[in-house]
Amino acid sequence: MIELLTADTPNGKKISIMLEEVNFKYKITKININNDEQFKSDFKKISPFSKIPVIIDHEKNISLFESGAILIYLAEKSGKFYDKEKRILINQWLMGQMGYIGPMLGQHHQFHHYNPGKSKFGEERYFKISKRIYSELDERLSKTKFLAYDEYTIADIATFPWIARHEWHDIGLKNFKNLSNWYERISSRDAVKKGYDLLKKGEQVPGI
Repeated sequence: MIELLTADTPNGKKISIMLEEVNFKYKITKININNDEQFKSDFKKISPFSKIPVIIDHEKNISLFESGAILIYLAEKSGKFYDKEKRILINQWLMGQMGYIGPMLGQHHQFHHYNPGKSKFGEERYFKISKRIYSELDERLSKTKFLAYDEYTIADIATFPWIARHEWHDIGLKNFKNLSNWYERISSRDAVKKGYDLLKKGEQVPGI
């Protein structure tokens, strides 16, 4: 049994989607980050930076924090979406999501979606960067069906939930043909539909 401790965020959805993809039995323990539950001492024992998501593999009595590390662990455990011969390609696109796509789109959410009007500089800066990310992904996907190469991998699973918030970005996903096609391919997967509804409230993957 895998226990996923998380809030309903793109990083949390990465893991619930992966768990559905590999068909592992799991349960969700909701961490209410709006009430600062991530800072409680028991949670800090398994997440020293007080960040979600975290998993506990009760079968092996181990816990992991950081969504990229969790995806790698689940991929290795299942033998899926992380081809040994292609890991150099997969890792660079996974780390690109972890170090660039997620943090920059996250800042765009903060300034543009949650706190509009509070910082013109922040809004303009992260809108510009986010639009560039869309263009960069679109260019990459003009050459390959998925991000790392022509097969679906954990790099795609990591990136998808961030692009799924495209309605918050006000960039216009439909204006990026290759990125839109990638998004629709992934959106159609049954495991993605199930995993995106992390808290099982009937949430659907946003359309384009």
